Amino acid sequence: MEAASDTLPSRDRLRPLRYLWRVPLLLLHIVFGILICALILSWAGGVMRNGREPFAHRTIRFWSTGLLRVFGFRSRRYGTSLSDPVLFVANHTSWLDIELMHTQRAACFVAKAEIANWPLVGWMAARGGTIFHRRGNNHSLTSVMSVMVERLRAGRSVAVFPEGGTGHNGVLRVFHARIFQAALDAEVPVQPVALRFARDGHRLIDIGFREGESFLANIIRLLGEAPLDAEVHFLEPVPASPDARRRMAESSRERIAAALGSDTSA
Repeated sequence: MEAASDTLPSRDRLRPLRYLWRVPLLLLHIVFGILICALILSWAGGVMRNGREPFAHRTIRFWSTGLLRVFGFRSRRYGTSLSDPVLFVANHTSWLDIELMHTQRAACFVAKAEIANWPLVGWMAARGGTIFHRRGNNHSLTSVMSVMVERLRAGRSVAVFPEGGTGHNGVLRVFHARIFQAALDAEVPVQPVALRFARDGHRLIDIGFREGESFLANIIRLLGEAPLDAEVHFLEPVPASPDARRRMAESSRERIAAALGSDTSA
C-alpha cells in the first residue's frame, strides 16, 4: 500500500490560529520539562519489572505525551511492549520519534552526538538517559555499544534507530546490523517498533524532515498542523540469531515496513 501524503487543503485557514495558543503552550511545557529534568529525573536506578513502572519513567511518559498534545498529536499504542530489559529498534523520520516512543515506554535512546551540543535540548536529552554517538566514527560506535550492553545488563531498556539517520518521503532505509550485537551480548530480546503518523488511519509521510529542512523550520511547520494520530506499534520480537545479525536486522525492517504500510482506519 502506498503511503498517503499529509498535504492539507491549499488554504488551511486555522493554521495561523493554532500558532496563537500552541506557541505559548510549547514554551510553558519546555519550562515544565526543565523542572522535571532538574528535580525528578534520575537514571541511576529503577527499571520496569512485572509491569511496575518507576516514577521517573512515568514522568517521562507524561511529559512526552503532553509535548505531542501541544503539537496537536494524539498518541496511540498498538501491541504490547516487552518488560525491561529489551532492545527496541524503530524507524526514524522525525525528531519527535523519541518523544513518541517515550509516550509509551521510557528507554535510553542512542542519538547523534550533535544533539548533545544543542542548547537546552542536549541537556534534557542527557538527563533522560540518551547515549550519544558520533556517526561514522568506529571508536565512538564501540564505546556506545559498550554502554548499551552495560545498561541492558543493568535491567534498563535501550532504543535505537538502525537506519542510522532520518529518512525522507516515507522511505525505510536499510538497517545496520552491527547494533544488534548489543542485544546478543547482553542476552536480551529485540522488539521492533513502528512509529507512524496518521490521519483517519492513513499514514502521513510528510511529518518528518523534508529535504533541506532545518530543525527550527520543522518545529514551526508542525506547530501549525491539523490534529493527527501518532502511533506506536509494538511488534513481535525478533528471534536471536548469534550467527546472523543481518537476519535480525532484515526481519526487524520487514516487520516495521509491514506495520507502516497498514491501514488502521478499519
